[in-house]
Amino acid sequence: MSIGPEPIIYGLIFIAVLVMVEGLYLTVFGKSISLNNRVNRRLELMKKGSGREQVLEQLRKEMNQHLDAKKVPLYSLLAEKAQKGGIAFTPLQILMVMAGLAAVAFVGLTIGTGADFIVRAGVSVVMGVGGVFVWINSKAKKRMGLIEEQLPDAVELMVRSLRVGHPFSSALQIVSKEVPDPLASEFGVISDEAAYGRDVGEALKHMAERLDMQDLRFLAVAVTIQQQSGGNLAEVLAGLAGVIRARFKLFRRVKAITAEAKWSGMFLSGFPFGALVMINVIQPNYYDEVMETAVFIPACLVVAGFLITNIFVMKSLVNIKV
Repeated sequence: MSIGPEPIIYGLIFIAVLVMVEGLYLTVFGKSISLNNRVNRRLELMKKGSGREQVLEQLRKEMNQHLDAKKVPLYSLLAEKAQKGGIAFTPLQILMVMAGLAAVAFVGLTIGTGADFIVRAGVSVVMGVGGVFVWINSKAKKRMGLIEEQLPDAVELMVRSLRVGHPFSSALQIVSKEVPDPLASEFGVISDEAAYGRDVGEALKHMAERLDMQDLRFLAVAVTIQQQSGGNLAEVLAGLAGVIRARFKLFRRVKAITAEAKWSGMFLSGFPFGALVMINVIQPNYYDEVMETAVFIPACLVVAGFLITNIFVMKSLVNIKV
């Protein structure tokens, strides 16, 4: 049993698929869609000449389009991740990108490998769908991490604005201009909606449910209670900012403590596969004597089952909720 260059070709094609998705995304929507851009996307769209109402309509459409497409077969698996990732592609465009990348992967596999047509077609579909899923998942994780990190600073900025006499609507507008994306555009949409007459507490609650963030729910509840019963909103938000920052520090501490266990789990999960590849590269005939025995296939299935179980067990051990 020997392993040729095909696995390396498969890996390179899959990496090329991921690069193509990111390149296409930046080409269609420009640099302002990138999370590390200094100018937030809302202000960039206004700078290009779009009116405030047009920008609000476009951003609201992008923010809600994936949840509205949850009923589409198969796409429901991607909808929540795409929503949290703030993916500007429409659901139809994402499906078209999957199909296009699958076609590109099929051409690459046809040129680089000698696999059968059915194998190439199946692997191409897996690469097209899997590549987009991995890309969206990474975008969602990065974006949600940035929002969690930016939220305490944004709330403290609102507190300072309220203490100098600004109304809460002006505090939201200041946050939308001073804080970078992704949180800036989110608060910018709330600020614009409040300017057009929507209740601020309701808008904050909708954002919290859409992003599924507990800290944003706390903020929405605090603003709603203050609107209904009155009180010093600045002091309430100051306390909330402290709580959010303390939870974020605790989360970082837990992440640092469990980092070694996570990497150990990844190593223990990936090492058997790496060892299998190295054994077949160094000594291709290593398993020839046992391949014909009756217990070889059952033993391989048992080992694969243990490896898969190990992945889920290690993930559950280090998945600590804060």
